[in-house]
Amino acid sequence: MLDGNPRLNLASFVTTWMEPECDKLIMAALNKNYIDMDEYPITTELQDRCVNMVARLFNAPIGEGEQAVGAGTVGSSEAIMLAGLAFKRKWQLERKAAGKPWDKPNMVTGANVQVCWEKFARYFEVELREVTLKEDYYVMDPHRAVELVDENTICVCAILGSTYNGEFEDVQLLNDLLEKKNQELGLNVPIHVDAASGGFVVPFIYPDIVWDFRLPLVKSINVSGHKYGLVYAGIGWVVWRNKEDLPEELIFHVNYLGADQPTFTLNFSKGASQVIAQYYQLIRLGFNGYKSIMTNCAMNAKILTQAIENLGRFKILSKEVGVPLVAFSLLDSSNYTEFDISDGLRRYGWTVPAYTMAPDAQHVTLLRVVVREDFSRSLANRLVTDIKRVLDHFDARPPKLIEVVTAAVAQENREANLDLPTTPDAVKATAAFNDIVVEGHHGGKKKQQHGHGHGHHGRSHSHSHHGRSHSHHHSHSKDNHGKKPALHKMNGVC
Repeated sequence: MLDGNPRLNLASFVTTWMEPECDKLIMAALNKNYIDMDEYPITTELQDRCVNMVARLFNAPIGEGEQAVGAGTVGSSEAIMLAGLAFKRKWQLERKAAGKPWDKPNMVTGANVQVCWEKFARYFEVELREVTLKEDYYVMDPHRAVELVDENTICVCAILGSTYNGEFEDVQLLNDLLEKKNQELGLNVPIHVDAASGGFVVPFIYPDIVWDFRLPLVKSINVSGHKYGLVYAGIGWVVWRNKEDLPEELIFHVNYLGADQPTFTLNFSKGASQVIAQYYQLIRLGFNGYKSIMTNCAMNAKILTQAIENLGRFKILSKEVGVPLVAFSLLDSSNYTEFDISDGLRRYGWTVPAYTMAPDAQHVTLLRVVVREDFSRSLANRLVTDIKRVLDHFDARPPKLIEVVTAAVAQENREANLDLPTTPDAVKATAAFNDIVVEGHHGGKKKQQHGHGHGHHGRSHSHSHHGRSHSHHHSHSKDNHGKKPALHKMNGVC
């Protein structure tokens, strides 16, 4: 009741609406434990069918009547853990067979990967080699990624839909470059595609993008059913190219639930309702249904992009061909930041996240709006209206420099027992304003050169909180000459 409205939560990729009929199916299956395959054999069959449909959607080389290799998970995080473990174990087996060291595995990703990749690397002791980002290039560079590959690399991860700006990485180019390096050095380094966000988008509206099992080095793919797979939170999928890519020793067989049951998961018990819901969506919508929904999402994202761009205050960082979302940053953040706008939008009920880019582009701060199935054009119009309201509110405030000077002048007047100026204009009319701003700007440098200036090496100490810079000017402290430190224009508040 006190939480936010899920439909206005534009931070999340996760589905927040399903048809009432599917809601009923989910409720009816809440008491079913998926792992009890002997007791619930139809649910097991539905999962196998989902795995087959997802694998074929990703162009896996499966023969007629052949079962695809894959598993349902609680989300892409578990799916990635399983895929990573398969890569690590297969690499170890190959190294042992060749009599080579197998204790220092590494994997190559972009710095823009989701945190689950970092978790995998830390939990399962794999060195993570990250390709850092750069200005105006916010995804992994395939050339730089291949440069990091060596004989200990278990896989290279490519992202089909960056969490930061929705951009697709060039998996085809990565495959071509890696194939060449494998041939030159006698390696066999494969590719995993993290398609958590884009896996249920690209096949339907961007079929010409080659990213999946059509590329020979792509050995496994994960996708989130609870994102653009259109199911509530709690379902993901991982599929492998063929059986040889999933070492048999990672698959456990148990019979204490009534029959022999193969299992390859990090957990054991799992609700059956999300598996049933995924099957419902795949059958209910079919290829054309998903294509229609994804086309509508992409169109709404395009319209929202144009509307935000027309405000004339933002730079668009998302791509037209990408996951349906809008990522944007302020052209001028001197008086307020993206974090301020995010906070301001909460007054109208919106959850729009503000965050910094991954290394080495962390100096870029952006806002992101995820366009899901239930994000209509009327909601898009309302959001733009509220963004404009927030901008107008901040524009009406005094600039940050005036606010800081007002506080400093007020402190001086309190010490001198003078009447306090109550407005920015009154502050600017005082002699103290001239002393602090004008003389402080010109005279402060001289003090700093002699080591008496306020701060460290001539700079003020800025303490960051959620990306905002809060500069603390200690009015009560005095320098070595017994004078109060000057307030500088170039101290980060103007």
